[in-house]
Amino acid sequence: MPTMIEGYGFVSHVLPRMLPALAFVTLASLVWLVPLKSLGSERWVALAVVAVVTVAVWQAVSVSVRRRPRFSRPAAAVVLVVYAAMPIAVPLLQLLVDDAITPPGNSTVGLLGFVIFFAVAFLATALATTYGFGTLLRRAIRHLRYDLRNSLHVLGRAMPAILFVTLFLFFTGEIWQAMNRLAWWRVALVVGLFAAITVLAASTRLRDEIGRVEQDLRPSVLEAACKGTPLAAVPIDRLTDGHTLPATRLNRRQGRNLLVMLAIRQLVQAAFIGVALFAFFLLLGIAVVMPETAEQWIGAPPVYSTLWPQMPVALLRNSTLFAAFGSMYFAVISMTDAEHRREFFAPIIDDVERTLAVRAVYLAVRATLKPSHSESTPA
Repeated sequence: MPTMIEGYGFVSHVLPRMLPALAFVTLASLVWLVPLKSLGSERWVALAVVAVVTVAVWQAVSVSVRRRPRFSRPAAAVVLVVYAAMPIAVPLLQLLVDDAITPPGNSTVGLLGFVIFFAVAFLATALATTYGFGTLLRRAIRHLRYDLRNSLHVLGRAMPAILFVTLFLFFTGEIWQAMNRLAWWRVALVVGLFAAITVLAASTRLRDEIGRVEQDLRPSVLEAACKGTPLAAVPIDRLTDGHTLPATRLNRRQGRNLLVMLAIRQLVQAAFIGVALFAFFLLLGIAVVMPETAEQWIGAPPVYSTLWPQMPVALLRNSTLFAAFGSMYFAVISMTDAEHRREFFAPIIDDVERTLAVRAVYLAVRATLKPSHSESTPA
């Protein structure tokens, strides 16, 4: 949780860690500069070279940032100016080498598409870097095996209720008619709506869980929490003088960081359950719904998938729709179930409490170093 760093700021901490991603976006945009028309059959080789160079530069920048994790203000200004110039430089260079400009979104927004693309990439990278989305997601996936034991246990109890709500609707002709005509982007919109409801319900519930976190800052607890961290060598007894350290109040950004950690863990679990439900409904449709039955429900010959010629598109869309609804239902049930909350949130809350304990030692060390530093500084 990077926001726990004291003095955590955009120029000092966020922007240096954004640089690899910004470099990747900038270099990947060079794909538009490859003159595909004039290269002919060699265009794929050129694209491969651009891709390899982009990945290589991305890795090199990542190593450089790890060795020098902070920027001076002039260096930060140079990075921002160079990136801000890309929406102008990319179309001009493309016009120079290919005699044409192909903006993102084609003619829908015109040249403004370049500005929107680079702005969205910058904002998404800044948000993900500020709250450590990548690290939290990797940690959530790493803990997925442990979470699945609780998920399957709760799913076994919640599955009858999920099927009671969805199973009869799955065999409704009107649903098959709608799914046969519905475009995939509309299905994605419905799935996004279910995901938004899940996030809203999770954020409301998880705020209550964060409010129950206790900061036990006794010396024995602090010493156990600091094991395996850079603060393991700190003499806790001398630092605390045998007393309990005072609890430090978190600001809003730090509270949001805790909320993001809990929400990502919950959503990764819900996504896995959604995949399992999708497979269930897909197998159910293959086993039960014959082509004649699907045609009778739809009222016309069904549209078949190009990937699976014998698979009606309506079945794929139905399975996606009910899997999204079932995972949302499961996520809400899992947060209101007392046993699941105890089994699932206990290890996460332990991680949060350990983080707060290490942060208390970190702040205490900083407090002891500041006076000595000021005394050693010449007037």
